[in-house]
Amino acid sequence: MARASSAATSPAHAVLNPAAIIAVCALALTILGLTILFSASASFKQGPYYYLNKQLLGVGLAAFVCFVVSRLNLDYARRHVLVLAGITAVLLVLVLIPSIGIEVKGSRRWLGYGPLRLQVSEFAKLAMVFCLAHYLAVNQTRISEWKRGFVIPVGIVTLFAGLIVLEPDFGTAALVMAVGLTLLFLAGARWSYILPALAAVALAFAVLVIHNPNRLRRFLAFLDVEGNKQGGTYQLYQALAAFAAGGTEGVGLGQGRQQLSYLPEAHTDFILAVVAEELGLWFTMGVVVVFTIMFIAGLVHLRRAPNLFQFLLVAGCLLLIALQAIINIGVVTGVFPTKGMSLPFISAGLSNLLLMGMLVGILLNTQRTWGRVTLGGGARAGREVLA
Repeated sequence: MARASSAATSPAHAVLNPAAIIAVCALALTILGLTILFSASASFKQGPYYYLNKQLLGVGLAAFVCFVVSRLNLDYARRHVLVLAGITAVLLVLVLIPSIGIEVKGSRRWLGYGPLRLQVSEFAKLAMVFCLAHYLAVNQTRISEWKRGFVIPVGIVTLFAGLIVLEPDFGTAALVMAVGLTLLFLAGARWSYILPALAAVALAFAVLVIHNPNRLRRFLAFLDVEGNKQGGTYQLYQALAAFAAGGTEGVGLGQGRQQLSYLPEAHTDFILAVVAEELGLWFTMGVVVVFTIMFIAGLVHLRRAPNLFQFLLVAGCLLLIALQAIINIGVVTGVFPTKGMSLPFISAGLSNLLLMGMLVGILLNTQRTWGRVTLGGGARAGREVLA
């Protein structure tokens, strides 16, 4: 059984605590994002500092959300998991209704009023992790069963992913499936169940892409970036040009040309290309290193988990950060086909900032409580203890 260590009180332990390291890394990445937006602000058509001001507001709200979540009683919140799942599912359905959901570039992913817009699928990712962690913890002793240990949890993941696919948002749906199946594996599900499920998911997404002309065209263009640089791979080609122009040292803050409308979505999905052009290869590699440190610190932090529910909840938070970063970096560098997905903590966007605030808040919450946790809750807590 994993032992809950006593809470460290010395300043050295407070600084070196894995969750604190994650918070410092998140802060550093957020400051980098604000710096790049400040550098590019003069070129935005909406006026100087338009996106910077919005991002500053988002950072402030994310910090507030992070603080609130860090003080929550996770066991109390867990009692309302069905309410959380129901509300999230309803919001995902509302997004699809033409008179309610906000459509941008052919996709319905937002709810809002006036200038305020929230992307519901961002919060659905955390809701899925919360629901799945609860279910797998309650059914830990039956995880090897076909129905209780595989069919039902996969159904939970598929419900969230399926509604997101309808928006359509294939990238976020794939992320939800990847995180869900990984949590299922961590909970102890059989390989003989998980591997066929992975194959089925891959086949399903292949069929969806084939029957979606726009995404099929984008994928085929990805196979020949140079030949389609004026069409389907324009963004990727400009991003790669930014990496080449930046070299190892970069051209300097505010001196890059990709932010001058050459690279669409330069402040959101492709912001790493702007970092590469203006600050250079070494700084870009530093971003990768920071994400790596966050993930490793999270793995160390997981060793202190007092029960399966909180272990899976924190693991899901780490996976949402790490896999989203991997996908974004892979897209910007041409490893993966072009897919709109924010770079955590750096890209402009209120919804993803709020989600990241929640994720870091959960990590800080467990840093505060795992050192003095008691395995309360009677028989249920006993069944969820990590072996």
